[in-house]
Amino acid sequence: MRFVLDASIAASWCFDDENERVADIAFDMLEAGYVAIAPLQFWFEVRNVVLVGLRRSRLTPDGMISALARIDSATVAYDPLPESSRIVMLARRHRLSFYDAAYLELAKRENMPLATLDQALARAAASEGVPLVGA
Repeated sequence: MRFVLDASIAASWCFDDENERVADIAFDMLEAGYVAIAPLQFWFEVRNVVLVGLRRSRLTPDGMISALARIDSATVAYDPLPESSRIVMLARRHRLSFYDAAYLELAKRENMPLATLDQALARAAASEGVPLVGA
């Protein structure tokens, strides 16, 4: 089975002070053999979160390496570039960033549940009939 994974979930895996039930469920799904699908921006977003965590002293250099290894061990398939007009429409309809709307567009297009900690994205997903992991 497949689901759409957004960067907020993966980012929470990187920091010891973040305990999020939905993130734990998503990680357990991956360990059980599920495959996460993400837009290409996910790769960059998560690595930027880790870098910022290092700069803000939330991670040590060794912690950064461990966080990246954990992310790299997850089975994430990357979706090719979508049609931007669908993303713009969703972003405008739900007042989302283009980045967040890309996760929603992918989940909607592929009819997959979405794993997110972003409340605005979760509300938009519910409005669009997209199921949420852990809901």
